[in-house]
Amino acid sequence: MDLKLIGAEATEAEKAAIASAVPEALTVEVPGRVVRIRRDLRHYLLPAIDAVQSAVGWVSPGAVDEIARRLQVPPAEVYGVASFYALVSTEPRPPTVAHVCNDIACGPDLAAALGDRDDVVESPCLGQCDRRPAVFLQRAGTDDVVLAHATPDAVLAALDGDVGDDTPGFVSPGPLLARVGNVDPSSLPDYRAAGGYEALAKAIEMGPEAVIDEIVASNLRGRGGAAFPTGLKWRGAAGQPGPRYVICNADESEPGTFKDRVVMEGDPFAVVEALTIAGLTVGAEQGYIYIRGEYPLAQRRLAHAIAEARRAGLLGDDVMGSGERFDIEIRRGQGAYICGEETALFASIEGYRGEPRQKPPFPTVAGLFGRPTVVNNVETLINVPRILLEGGAAYAATGTEDSPGTRLFCLSGNVARPGVYELESGTTLREAVEAAGGVPEEIPYLLLGGAAGSLVGSDHWGMPLTFEDSRAAGVTLGSGVIMAFSGSTDMREVVRRIAQFFRDESCGQCVPCRIGTVRVEEAIARANGAVDRRLIDDLDRAMKAASICGLGHTASSVVKSAIELGIL
Repeated sequence: MDLKLIGAEATEAEKAAIASAVPEALTVEVPGRVVRIRRDLRHYLLPAIDAVQSAVGWVSPGAVDEIARRLQVPPAEVYGVASFYALVSTEPRPPTVAHVCNDIACGPDLAAALGDRDDVVESPCLGQCDRRPAVFLQRAGTDDVVLAHATPDAVLAALDGDVGDDTPGFVSPGPLLARVGNVDPSSLPDYRAAGGYEALAKAIEMGPEAVIDEIVASNLRGRGGAAFPTGLKWRGAAGQPGPRYVICNADESEPGTFKDRVVMEGDPFAVVEALTIAGLTVGAEQGYIYIRGEYPLAQRRLAHAIAEARRAGLLGDDVMGSGERFDIEIRRGQGAYICGEETALFASIEGYRGEPRQKPPFPTVAGLFGRPTVVNNVETLINVPRILLEGGAAYAATGTEDSPGTRLFCLSGNVARPGVYELESGTTLREAVEAAGGVPEEIPYLLLGGAAGSLVGSDHWGMPLTFEDSRAAGVTLGSGVIMAFSGSTDMREVVRRIAQFFRDESCGQCVPCRIGTVRVEEAIARANGAVDRRLIDDLDRAMKAASICGLGHTASSVVKSAIELGIL
């Protein structure tokens, strides 16, 4: 794209799209004139880019110039942000584009069968591992959709405009998943009839301090991988000067992970209610749901749930008659794995490239817009209503002492019933795989925790699925991924694909990560036999020591575990 944008004009369709995403400047009437008041609108940059991409299929020089003018942001910075994201095109392309997953669960066969087409793009994991192979369809001027269990003929038909019905995946029963598949996700009355918004009413009655006390007593730990105590995070933010923010991190991009998608699609009001409780508890008036761009159905259902909650007085200036204000906005990611890291997520919402920031200061002190911020993922948040209704002590008495409650696990790969399984903490790895119809004797390797996790062998079958037991075993549960591989799987290619994923998804900000991820993938691709372990160790050490965020810290974890298992 030529950044000399003098003379570049946006089309009427582009202008309309931008106007729909960016509010008008404030005006004040004084005698004899109208005064326009400039305000910082940069945080509307991503929504403006998304609006243009969705409307016309690409972001043209004229659109860049119009966005720059409306937001008072230099055109080069608008282009810099637009070009950062995989789902945004800064060059003309067909109005419908099929992003075909070629990652470790789906494999390369579907993309290969479709051949070299300008409307087909190979994609990393789409968060549909339970319904593989999967395709995400970007469709200019209409809703994006996902094709599950896709075939070449179905993809070609979809590119011509014929999109069939989506196929739901398997979901096991449990306290967190009780409404998924059993309650209409579009109906607020049905949600309330199934116990919805009882927890919010109780939270308002209890007051913020009592709510935090219950969350602390429950020992609820974050379900995104770090396992930080949720109550301590909330208390830390609540003790800081306002304004404060709360964010639901729904940018579920870890390969092999799809549990949050299932919850958002099947029980969206639960996410809205839980985030509202978080907002009122920490004293925030504004919350955000940052959702993965490849989850169009989840986005639509959440947007509907938010609108219904506003109409019912459950969001807005007087939440449930409490006199407290809280509202929620959705921010749609545009295809950047790194934006799952909380500080990169802040940058993305603020209208910058999604590049991580140094910590400290930590988000509870200086997060979004430099203000105290609580970030929780979907699974963490939906535990909150259960805790308030049952009591923190009762919740802590379930599972194990350090890992109370239940956890959602994403079972996929060589199992008969891939899906989301809600399991009591302490369930063994063998029991989890067998519940999904896997036969341990036919599964020599498992991937735990996703691409940032580890490969394990049969010596881990008896490991309880708890934070403490996984730490003792030198592995991580991460985002709840359990992917099974049969003896016929080319494990060397699996590991190489994971290394390629990190090579492609590094934001490039930290030189050791930018270069190290390339060198790790090269070491695997070029090795004739065993990979040079000393080289991998050196690269791993450099990335861990000098990378700002967890991507560099974990980029070689699977590779190192594969070396230990004799795969490489």
